[in-house]
Amino acid sequence: MYLDRIVETKKKEVQTLKETLNLAEAESRIAAMPPTLGFEAALRRPKRPGMALIAEVKKASPSKGLIREDFHPVQLARAYEEAGADCLSVLTDRDYFQGSPDYLTDIRAAVGLPLLRKDFVIDETQIYEARLIGADAVLLIAAILPAQRLRELKQVAESLGLDTLIEVHNAEELDNVLQVTDRGLIGVNNRNLHTFETDLATTVELAKRVPAQALLISESAIRTAEDIAYVASGGARGVLIGETFMRRPVIGEAVAEVMGPLPAEAGASRAEESR
Repeated sequence: MYLDRIVETKKKEVQTLKETLNLAEAESRIAAMPPTLGFEAALRRPKRPGMALIAEVKKASPSKGLIREDFHPVQLARAYEEAGADCLSVLTDRDYFQGSPDYLTDIRAAVGLPLLRKDFVIDETQIYEARLIGADAVLLIAAILPAQRLRELKQVAESLGLDTLIEVHNAEELDNVLQVTDRGLIGVNNRNLHTFETDLATTVELAKRVPAQALLISESAIRTAEDIAYVASGGARGVLIGETFMRRPVIGEAVAEVMGPLPAEAGASRAEESR
């Protein structure tokens, strides 16, 4: 299965990373870095009332193969920022998603939005690396992390100033997450990570069990304005969308079509910031 294979690859990557990244030195470097931008805070005050957008910079996936041939991460990130995304998600996995930590670093230098490192985090070292390359948040996937490990990694992330998006895709995983936290960012992946089948009803079903103080993010298989309305009616307050936008030649048009136009005041403030 994809997920098992990915985790085995990550274990090897972590061993290599530990040979090159000294945590004491990393802590010293991080202490000298500017504060993170506040990933969760940005999602709690979205530019489009009622639904926050995490727009994803994504070249490929294990299930779909190459998604975008003319893949220029910085250009895509800037297009998302101009289109009114609240935050960005950047794939850094090389072997399965054709991503790179360098993409995140380059994007960090080019845009002012909070950034999520989208990867398969299984070890503290990856979280230190995420902070060093410019991330403001990390993804923690309940399908590969027992509750105690999830708690430990969440604490490490927070100690470094990073927010966490904790992802589930079934009720059992959500129950495990709620043992760790009942607030923050909880993502519901509409894609089954073992079979790669998708169903938006996953968000609606699990939303019933997510505490009101948590911010629910619906992820995967969101393609239309109708899909946005559906997950919103179930309780989602944010969405993470990648492939839908990556397959369209003009990012701004795709974002407006799915998310709706930006309110005039949001567009005006963006214009003011760019001066």
